[in-house]
Amino acid sequence: MGIVNATPDSFSDGGTYFSSRSPASVLAHCEQLLKEGADILDIGGESTRPGAAALPLDEELARVLPVVHHAVSLGVPVSVDTYKPEVMQAVLDLGADIINDIWALRKPGAVQVVAGHPHCGVCLMHMHREPLTMQTAPMTGDVVQQVLIFLQLTAQGLLNAGVDPTRIVLDVGVGFGKTVVQNLSLLQRQSDVLSLGYPLLAGWSRKSSLAMLCADEFAVVEAPTPLPVAERMVPSIAAALLAVERGARVVRVHDVRQTVQALKVWTAASI
Repeated sequence: MGIVNATPDSFSDGGTYFSSRSPASVLAHCEQLLKEGADILDIGGESTRPGAAALPLDEELARVLPVVHHAVSLGVPVSVDTYKPEVMQAVLDLGADIINDIWALRKPGAVQVVAGHPHCGVCLMHMHREPLTMQTAPMTGDVVQQVLIFLQLTAQGLLNAGVDPTRIVLDVGVGFGKTVVQNLSLLQRQSDVLSLGYPLLAGWSRKSSLAMLCADEFAVVEAPTPLPVAERMVPSIAAALLAVERGARVVRVHDVRQTVQALKVWTAASI
């Protein structure tokens, strides 16, 4: 799954592909990701980095709709990263295939929109608190058990609304209100998440936990300098490979070409 940021304030690319005047660069990025080997495009118009404020509905629609309109003509499944029911309705009407929701359809009306489009997929993600506050007080206790209970109950709510279970994918929400150790525990115990019976999407790409793990003299100095975003490709690929090896079905990544190459080597060695 190749990440397409139609936003000027993404933590990962800082708006490299976004222009408020023209979506041309974002559209070109969609096509480039497909050339690099992406199987799915995931389009998002609102930054969900730690500390990010919510985006007005009209602004998100203005950013996302032109990109989705173009992406659905490219011949691959199109996912839209949104939690607003109005955006879900608009992009599904345009032909989007998947709703990727960090709020796991908890916003009023979201379940009804997805249930009303019987052919769309949905990714349910675990998030502690909300983007604006999620890292000010991360989770405590057994994070894996809490994530499991949340995802199981949320998925059951969709089933109760008449959504076929084959439409559901789960995401543990790496970095969304969790510490470095907690994120690693979710990777170490990924089999526990798979035991719920749904495919798993892993989103480790360029996350700050990787930056801390790879910081200079990590665990030696008290306040290491995190790895800059531009230098996180190698740890991102390593995390993606580990996630796939442990059963993830989809990896959501920024560096598509390099991740595809790494997966080809892993696949060849696994035969």
